[in-house]
Amino acid sequence: MKEMIDKLYKKSSLSREELKYMLDNMDDDSFKYLMERADETRLRYYGRSVYMRGLIEFTNYCQRNCMYCGIRGSNKKAERYRLTEDQILDTCKTGYKLGYRTFVLQGGEDPDFTDDKIVELVRRIKDIFPSCAVTLSIGEKTYESYKRYYDAGADRYLLRHETATKKLYERLDPKMSFENRIECLWNLKKIGYQVGAGFMIGLPGQKNEDYVNDLMFLKKLQPHMVGIGPFIPHKDTPLSACRRGTVKQTVMLLSIIRLLLPDVLLPATTALGTIDPSGREKGLLAGANVVMPNLSPLNVRKKYALYDGKVCTGEEAAECRQCIERRINRAGFIVDMSRGDNISWKRM
Repeated sequence: MKEMIDKLYKKSSLSREELKYMLDNMDDDSFKYLMERADETRLRYYGRSVYMRGLIEFTNYCQRNCMYCGIRGSNKKAERYRLTEDQILDTCKTGYKLGYRTFVLQGGEDPDFTDDKIVELVRRIKDIFPSCAVTLSIGEKTYESYKRYYDAGADRYLLRHETATKKLYERLDPKMSFENRIECLWNLKKIGYQVGAGFMIGLPGQKNEDYVNDLMFLKKLQPHMVGIGPFIPHKDTPLSACRRGTVKQTVMLLSIIRLLLPDVLLPATTALGTIDPSGREKGLLAGANVVMPNLSPLNVRKKYALYDGKVCTGEEAAECRQCIERRINRAGFIVDMSRGDNISWKRM
């Protein structure tokens, strides 16, 4: 196994069969070695820096109906909200004063936020904070819409592919097109964004061959960012009784992704910190180098519930930042409040 890990470390590539073998046969010693190699790789490309992104969850309305998601359109128990443009800008101002230089605008696929509104919002943020990066995470759009956002100044776009196994995707995301999801990611790359893909770990029915599909897809796409996290059930969804994903499997896949895509920006996600109090630290030690503290107004935090038990919903933005910074430092890393672009990206 160590020879295979070394091959991945040196060549950033393994065959489909080798990846499957690795996932099927990872023992504790090999897992430790894998994490060490991933840590070395992150150190070589980004040092001990952990980039902080300010997350603004600006709407929990969503027209989609994904089986695992707490803000799915048919969840009548969800308490819906939308932030106004002024509320979003005020949140950015708070974040800027705290040192954030990347704002991640995340929301459900909300028809009320038209392309014109998103374009105007991005323009205003870039006018007020020209040194800051704007990341959008608002789902599937047309090529033309993505191009308008980019031309308005958006720098990055996060769109998890969720799973690269077509049958699994169609079972979990009813009435959505797997092909369209994948096409959106290629369109984003073509336009010039820093692109983030990603998948969930521990979904009902998910097997190691599904993770291999994800890894092979990521290698082909070459995204600038990859967000992965454990599946955590939400009580008001069809998957409420399902078992959640594990820290170990998530950390293992984080390490493999770091070796597969050495210069990738890799978050230690909130979901990881939700299922394990030291989950984010474990992610950082496995090659992750991004953390996204929540800047959203306190009165809406609990309403953006994609899954149950989400951490950091009750802290003020400043407290959240200080808490995470202490934990990052204790784990042996350095907080970096710069834009933190992928080292291979330049705006086209």
